[in-house]
Amino acid sequence: MTHPLKRRDFLLAGGAAALLTGLALRPSAPALARGAAATEVLTGPAFGTTWTVRLPTGKAAPVPRIETLLAGIDAQMSPWRTDSRITALNRAKAGRHPLSPELALVTGAALHLAEMTGGAFDPTVGPAVARWGFGPIAKGAQGWHGLSVDGESLHKAEAPLTLDLCGIAKGRALDLMATALLEAGQTDFLTELGGELIARGAHPSGRAWRVGVEDPRPGTEGLAGSIKLDRAVATSGIKANGYSLGDRRYCHIIDPATQTPVPGTPASVSVLASDAMTADGWATALMAAGPDGPALARAQGIDALFLFDDAPGLRAVTTGAVDYRPA
Repeated sequence: MTHPLKRRDFLLAGGAAALLTGLALRPSAPALARGAAATEVLTGPAFGTTWTVRLPTGKAAPVPRIETLLAGIDAQMSPWRTDSRITALNRAKAGRHPLSPELALVTGAALHLAEMTGGAFDPTVGPAVARWGFGPIAKGAQGWHGLSVDGESLHKAEAPLTLDLCGIAKGRALDLMATALLEAGQTDFLTELGGELIARGAHPSGRAWRVGVEDPRPGTEGLAGSIKLDRAVATSGIKANGYSLGDRRYCHIIDPATQTPVPGTPASVSVLASDAMTADGWATALMAAGPDGPALARAQGIDALFLFDDAPGLRAVTTGAVDYRPA
């Protein structure tokens, strides 16, 4: 049985990337452009959503290895599972606790990102996420400074501190998928996990990959535009995994400073990076940073696309090297 690893809706992350087709397609079901060369399409379930690999016809993906590595990430990092390693750590007393190499790597990356963003990315925000109805970590304290990784061990300064890697772990899983494909000899592919993508090599037609970015406004359909993709992309937004009360939209991205859902400014953030874990974490952080997101991205050299809902249309702001074409 699989469990939802991330607090984002895996089936359709608001503003998530999809393969550009000229049609409004769900990110969880990308399709090649009309007239493209034939491809092999492999897919399967993971984390409450699906994974997809697209390869030139006649090529094969290491499906058993992909399934094994995804199951491993889920068993270690899903806070939704009562038997996961991260759940055991969240229940543990203060002190030093052993980590697997993979869990140490991702936890260390999360804490480093917290430091780089001044806490806009906070891997201890789980209890606040749960209070707004978006996560399973019902009890605990917030304060990422109280956690540290030393080699393959986690130190908890206080027992109530909890760890939530939902803003970064799916990206790591996608990186492992891409590594498995490369080690199997594949050089041209696009792989996707719950709306996050990695592209390598060329599209089957010989051109560069381009992906469409969905219009992130709740109640809308279609694409806002497209971006060139030759690496990893991850998106956070308000469209999916949220609810509306009155005239306000409450989304799953929590501002650690206020412990409340971000107000929807911007409506979505897409981050491009050399690896999906980095893209995933920064997309979460920049969304949580709200209107200060573009300045933070520029200060840290992050390639990002921000879409603001400036009625009656969308306003795009890019930082760094992003090849964006409005629809």
